[in-house]
Amino acid sequence: MDFKRRSGVLLHPTSLPGSAGIGTLGKSAYDFIDWLKKAGQSLWQVLPLGPTGYGDSPYASFSTFAGNPLLIDLDLLSQRGWCDKKDIIPPDYIKKEGNVDFGSVVWWKLPVLNKAALYFLKNASAEDKKLYKDFCKEKKNWLDMFAIFMSIKAVYDKKAAEEKPASSLWNHYWPKGLATCEKSALEKWQKEHSEEIEILKVIQFFFDVQWSELKNKANQEGILLIGDIPIFVAPDSADVWANQSLFQFKKDGSLAAVAGVPPDYFSADGQLWGNPLYDWDAMKESKYAWWINRIKRVFELTDVLRIDHFRGFEAYWSVPAGQPTAINGSWKKGPGIELFKAIKKKLGDIPVIAEDLGVITDEVRQLRDDCAFPGMKVLQFAFSTEEAEQNGMVNYFLPHMFTGPNCVIYTGTHDNDTVQGWLENLNDEQLLLVAQYIEGKTLSLEKCKAEVKSGLLRKAMIKTVFSSTAVYAIVPMQDILGVDNEGRMNRPSTTGANWTWRMEKNALKKADFENLAFLSKMYARNQKD
Repeated sequence: MDFKRRSGVLLHPTSLPGSAGIGTLGKSAYDFIDWLKKAGQSLWQVLPLGPTGYGDSPYASFSTFAGNPLLIDLDLLSQRGWCDKKDIIPPDYIKKEGNVDFGSVVWWKLPVLNKAALYFLKNASAEDKKLYKDFCKEKKNWLDMFAIFMSIKAVYDKKAAEEKPASSLWNHYWPKGLATCEKSALEKWQKEHSEEIEILKVIQFFFDVQWSELKNKANQEGILLIGDIPIFVAPDSADVWANQSLFQFKKDGSLAAVAGVPPDYFSADGQLWGNPLYDWDAMKESKYAWWINRIKRVFELTDVLRIDHFRGFEAYWSVPAGQPTAINGSWKKGPGIELFKAIKKKLGDIPVIAEDLGVITDEVRQLRDDCAFPGMKVLQFAFSTEEAEQNGMVNYFLPHMFTGPNCVIYTGTHDNDTVQGWLENLNDEQLLLVAQYIEGKTLSLEKCKAEVKSGLLRKAMIKTVFSSTAVYAIVPMQDILGVDNEGRMNRPSTTGANWTWRMEKNALKKADFENLAFLSKMYARNQKD
């Protein structure tokens, strides 16, 4: 895929302002597209769009195919006549400003969406009902099983909350016939829970309509949407439940091994993610149909795809299920180039960004290059001694070390601190190194600190990203606004306040679109297709 030189902004829709409780696909999303155009930007990168589970992480959703119901804009539903206006008035405890309180939003919004779905089924026009039926037919390969899974989950999650079993995951707690997807058990369930299943499908239709219209608006303005998927899927998902033969399960229905990463300079115990691992032999036997369908779905929703933990396609860290840490895992070979040849055969030359961060081997680099995928560069990592040490004291994140344009540069990602927060927490030696590299001149420590406080050093880092040779330059919205570490989106391996940041109501009016437009023009990132 021939990537053109572009720039853009990383902002998940949940962070948009103005709507009750959480950012949505409504007015603020359209305002953001207008702002991107004024700022000369042609990329909008989002995080995974699936329905989030416990912990609220978009990287651990109940489905890699479905959309997140919490992103649906209720006002847009009302304008279409798809709900009763009086049903969408938020209670007083749901605020329009401040960070997302996922618990409160879920408690309020999901029942409202259920009501809206019932209203739609009863009152929608014949034309709209036909659109819905067409949607159900087109998305049948994932929609039916997703709706069944979520309807079963709703019942047995409630029971688990009351009975508190040792594990409430479907493969331990659901009746065997439902847990193993026995045809007769599923048919019986569908008959007994037809209304709940239909409601879940309608809600997915709401999401699909609103997202498609938003994407059309962005594309009309010359803006491409960059989507994102994790390499692995959540254990508590319709993806695993409906495709158990494609994952590493034991005969008794328990997981054989789970995903993670080995011990490194970040963690002495490694990271135990707990995701089910793919049975790549079974995937190959099916000609990688599940993966092809997954990628196809992403490109229905977005224009470019970032794949998280790309290195796992070359080799993945396999930890025997039940281990308390990731220490006792081992490297297993992934599908390699075969998978991407199969995807290309079905879908053509798709634009993919390979997230190649962390401990990357020559074999991983070769796979990335054989696929002709751009990798990632993160400017904050350019000043990491650990990164340099693992590459023979060479830091490939430094812009002057880029070997060509086939990469995507970020000031930081959703897992990093904001640039302002990062700069404020550097020690004196690190700050001098960063400031003098970015500005290309000798500076006193006092001058460096003054430029951090004023925001000048942050802005200079954004300029460095734009001026680099990387084909795409992407800046998180927090870095454009100068938000400190209170705006950090995620702190890996922690729970609680992650994924909750939202822009303030008037943030776009304060954001310096003129400087971004200047940088895009100056560094030839405003090219048109």
